[in-house]
Amino acid sequence: MTTMARLALITRRFARCAPVGDARRRLFATASTSPGGGSNGNGDGSAGAGPTATNSPPPHLDNRVKIVEVGPRDGLQNEKKSIPLATKIDLIERLARTGLSSIEAGAFVSPKWVPQMSNSGQILEHILQRDIPSRTPLTFSFLAPNITGMNDAGAIFARHPTAFETETQRAASAAAGKTTAETTGQAGSKPAFEIAVFAAATESFSQRNLNCDMATALARFAPVIQAAKDGGLRVRAYISVVLGCPFEGRDVDPHRVAELATDLLEMGADEIALGDTTGMGTAPRTRALLACLRSAGVLPEDLAMHFHDTYGQALVNTAVALEHGIRTFDAAVGGLGGCPYSPGATGNVATEDVVYFLESLGMRTGVDLDAVADIGAWITREVGKPHESSVGKAVIGARSRAGSPEMN
Repeated sequence: MTTMARLALITRRFARCAPVGDARRRLFATASTSPGGGSNGNGDGSAGAGPTATNSPPPHLDNRVKIVEVGPRDGLQNEKKSIPLATKIDLIERLARTGLSSIEAGAFVSPKWVPQMSNSGQILEHILQRDIPSRTPLTFSFLAPNITGMNDAGAIFARHPTAFETETQRAASAAAGKTTAETTGQAGSKPAFEIAVFAAATESFSQRNLNCDMATALARFAPVIQAAKDGGLRVRAYISVVLGCPFEGRDVDPHRVAELATDLLEMGADEIALGDTTGMGTAPRTRALLACLRSAGVLPEDLAMHFHDTYGQALVNTAVALEHGIRTFDAAVGGLGGCPYSPGATGNVATEDVVYFLESLGMRTGVDLDAVADIGAWITREVGKPHESSVGKAVIGARSRAGSPEMN
């Protein structure tokens, strides 16, 4: 990326920055300063087994964290057993009722390579045709790594032009302090949508995962991003193996990641999701990566973190990212997922674990932990996978000991 292009990127983002009048404010609220309260998932306001969303006034912006639920796509795409369409839709609708605001719902990819995602078009049609109940305005994300996938998704959106909020409409509602529920009287009646593309931080992983080199992959993304923008859709760009590659080792060059991120932002991506696909990331290397990105002009608000817990470091790395101002984190209910191109890598960090961890630090996720724990137990049974969330199992166990049954 040229010096002038990087300067333009920094200038464009500077205009979006809010004044920082209390820069010395502590990063984490304490138990005494964070609003209390919770829910047991039954809607009666009684105490549950862990921190949950409350109806307290909005906290300081610095304490608000967004969880992007990737279970329905990234969590299920590699399952060998065919998962019924009805189960996938049920999973998405259950998640929508927990307070999650962003759900990755499917992928427009070749069914030859990812047969589990072959019914993503039907999922998108369902979301556009149904009013899915939710606690907060929803954004659904669909992966479209090439123009063929984007065209397939675009054809469905074209059949339902008034069934969703465009990026501009959602931003205008937010600026006016309104939500879909306030403007229509029905929560969740008009969701927003996001198209995702994915790159890799190493040539080897790009060749294995995308069947092309990094430069070719970037060139393929340009028309996808432009088409998404023309359709009023937000764009998310993943960068895989940023903290370790199964083929090139742990020492992935952070400057290469930064260059990829700035290139993707300049192409029109709204957010860069940094994927520790192998789970090799450590606190020092996470810190070094984020420092490098900041030096390249990439602000925390442009980033999300996508950790796997292969070596048990996902929550440690989450804390490091929080210290660097990151406020968006990917997670999968029940710890679903993995990567076929990363031998030995386990699933995504569990949504239940991330929610509990963040709330325990005084951060606010808006997510009902008890409800998510029940969904994790249910979906792992449905797909025949171990329930990988320590927190989810603990929440259900505590409730059972207290005599409150698991919800179905």
